[in-house]
Amino acid sequence: MKLMPNQSPVDRPTPPKPDLAALQVSAEKACALLKVLAHPDRLVLLCRLAQGEFCVGELQEDLGIQQPTLSQQLGVLRQEGLVETRRQGKHIYYRLISEDAAAVMHVLHSRLCGGAMLEGVRT
Repeated sequence: MKLMPNQSPVDRPTPPKPDLAALQVSAEKACALLKVLAHPDRLVLLCRLAQGEFCVGELQEDLGIQQPTLSQQLGVLRQEGLVETRRQGKHIYYRLISEDAAAVMHVLHSRLCGGAMLEGVRT
């Protein structure tokens, strides 16, 4: 029901109260994800990993992030549970596994990067 300009708030239906404990848990989870995303190198890495699985060498070459920084930021993403690795011979491959991170990356990309869809991102 839409409230008309001259309509009293008393006439407005009262929405159900949110579950405060659940809302706080969700807010903490969102803050943790946003904190991880609030670093340019990690954001660029997640953008690239949203397109598929890549080995460390490919990420370094594609993104221009030097090895010490690349390893450190990939470690943060792995520790936070946003990516996972697999080893094939000498190569370590990374892929995005967090559906929440993929959804945020999709929105950021569509809003800030010209609206093109990221391949491989399921939201």
